[in-house]
Amino acid sequence: MAERGEKIAMLTCYDASFAKLMEHAGVDILLVGDSLGMVLQGAENTLNVSMHHMTYHTKNVAAGAPNTLIIADMPVGSYEHDNEAAYKNALWLIKSGAHMVKFEGGGERVNTARYLIERGVPICAHLGFTPQSVNQLGGYKIQGKTSESAQKILQDAIAMSEAGVSLIVLEMVPAKLAKQITESIKTPTIGIGAGVDCSGQVLVLQDLLGIYNGPAGKAPSDFKSPRFVRNFLKDTHSIQSAVACYVRAVKEKTFPAVEHCY
Repeated sequence: MAERGEKIAMLTCYDASFAKLMEHAGVDILLVGDSLGMVLQGAENTLNVSMHHMTYHTKNVAAGAPNTLIIADMPVGSYEHDNEAAYKNALWLIKSGAHMVKFEGGGERVNTARYLIERGVPICAHLGFTPQSVNQLGGYKIQGKTSESAQKILQDAIAMSEAGVSLIVLEMVPAKLAKQITESIKTPTIGIGAGVDCSGQVLVLQDLLGIYNGPAGKAPSDFKSPRFVRNFLKDTHSIQSAVACYVRAVKEKTFPAVEHCY
């Protein structure tokens, strides 16, 4: 798709019912995201998500969408410290129904990616803002704003591409940087808050539907959606139509618009 210039539409998914709906609406990739810690479990972040959570939801999504590419997140603690453990956990997700696994970070994670790829595990890298490092990054902040940090993300993307990853998610980076990265590597890029020039886009399902309003223990009035979020349900008459509208907007390059970019 990337080679022929067709934009890739990707959405998070956590259960069989939505997986079936998304497959029939034309979503190209379903991401079983550790974002489930926030949107399903009501937590402040993704840090309490376990391998058991991920395999359970991956099985459900695989049951509902047998003909769609499924990517599963490797949760925090499942890949960072030991490549053999990362391989075993990745296989667990693959056996649960994923076709590819995603993990966060560059630097040393390039070696992890290479280790898994050499053993037959397709990898999606995740650069820019990495939610599992939210405390280290000091909160939900745009990455790559300085020339030094932008260069680091670019070099990590090049290294991941050369290692053989299948996709690279770029989250909350300036659109100009995401465009530069996309043009500098062979690997397709998937943006979330990274501009329209990525090879494709991803959104969290609950954001697309406008139903996520923050952690369970906080008042909805205290929550403000990120800039890159668009509520597609607001202008449609059903969830099916909202998902189809998202797919169409990605394909036609009308989403993300300027107001959704950094």
